Amino acid sequence: MTKHIFFDLDHTIWDFDRNAQETLLELYEVYQLKTLGLHSAQDFIDRYTENNHRLWAQYHLGEISKETLRAERFRNTFIELGVSPEQVPQQFEDDYVRISPTKTNLFAGAEKVLGYLQKKYQLHIISNGFKETTLTKMEVSGLNPYFTQVIISEDVGVNKPNPAIFEHALTKAAAEKQESIMIGDSLEADIRGAQAFGLKAIFFNPLNVEKPADVTWQISNLEELLAHF
Repeated sequence: MTKHIFFDLDHTIWDFDRNAQETLLELYEVYQLKTLGLHSAQDFIDRYTENNHRLWAQYHLGEISKETLRAERFRNTFIELGVSPEQVPQQFEDDYVRISPTKTNLFAGAEKVLGYLQKKYQLHIISNGFKETTLTKMEVSGLNPYFTQVIISEDVGVNKPNPAIFEHALTKAAAEKQESIMIGDSLEADIRGAQAFGLKAIFFNPLNVEKPADVTWQISNLEELLAHF
């Protein structure tokens, strides 16, 4: 019987890509990126998104550090789009990290679903996001009241899919494996990490990518959870 539900935050509840797009559209104008030869804000956003997803996948697996991720995602994007290294805006990353966490776009139905689930289960967050930005997102978006524990990888010292973070989360929540379930968008970090640890897992798949054979349960919209719980 399920008693504890553990959610990922970015790309699962907090709409990372939408919030990033809003932030980047603002910064595109502030930094007047057209003057650097970047005539399409959407091309810039698309290239950044691709680079950011790739670097986060490496970060989840411990292949790169937080510092490397932050140093490379925008620098690589600018250079790949033809901006010379000496023209790359030095404060762009800092401004992005300052502004983006203050955005409040959540996935459709998030508050409705969390409000419903909170009445029946203990809800928790397990995030690989950076601590300072994760706490800001939770506070500004009004998410804190829904969750009993917020587990952040920087506090634990390891990222999902490392089993140690799931072990730590269960300990903090006073939960047992058989009564817990993980919900997230990352196949490697959330789903395979949880399943390898012995937890049930639900793959949040809003883009409807092809479901791998080792994924037993997926949803494309958070409101699908209302029928299952």
